[in-house]
Amino acid sequence: MTEQKSILCYGDSLTWGWIPVTEGAPTLRYPYKDRWTGAMAAQLGAGYHIVEEGLSARTTCLDDPNDPRLNGSAYLPAALASHLPLDLVIVMLGTNDTKSYFRRTPYEIANGIAKLVGQIYGSAGGVGAAYPAPKILVVAPPPLTPMPHPFFQGMFEGGHEKSAALAGQYRAMADFTKVSFFDAGSVITTDGCDGIHFTVENNVTLGKALARKVTEILSA
Repeated sequence: MTEQKSILCYGDSLTWGWIPVTEGAPTLRYPYKDRWTGAMAAQLGAGYHIVEEGLSARTTCLDDPNDPRLNGSAYLPAALASHLPLDLVIVMLGTNDTKSYFRRTPYEIANGIAKLVGQIYGSAGGVGAAYPAPKILVVAPPPLTPMPHPFFQGMFEGGHEKSAALAGQYRAMADFTKVSFFDAGSVITTDGCDGIHFTVENNVTLGKALARKVTEILSA
């Protein structure tokens, strides 16, 4: 019997499965089948094991002044070691780095992703183990859309332009670091009513598209 391929999905609320609401928050989580991770798993079939590591408001490598749990690079090494052996890590982060109080350029956000790529490359061995580092797929999140809530408007002031520039910067970074790349904005837009998060249809479309990309990567 062939062992399942193991895939770690590392992201923020777009991976966690945040249900968009017009009042911004609080919210609940989509059922597994309606998250892109679940849709991808259904498309890939029984030969794959999907590990979800989504945390709402997670950044690439920044400390958020409101919550010490959100620095993606601070948690990633432990997550990798915990879930080895891994065949592939999918990273979709960067939306939260466009928040106004971080004052980051699109290049600086892509450079934050590059830091995570380096951590994944360096994850071989884990803790007392001898597993190789997994392959890497960097996914650029789709651009933000108009936000009805004034607090989100302030939080992401200037973020629409930055989010629209991420795919180009991520593509260049992925080419430079020799990892696979996918532009989520090539198959979906951010259609959730809050201007940030996904509808069920967004999730399903993205999950199916990423399943095709995963198959391509892991069959190479």
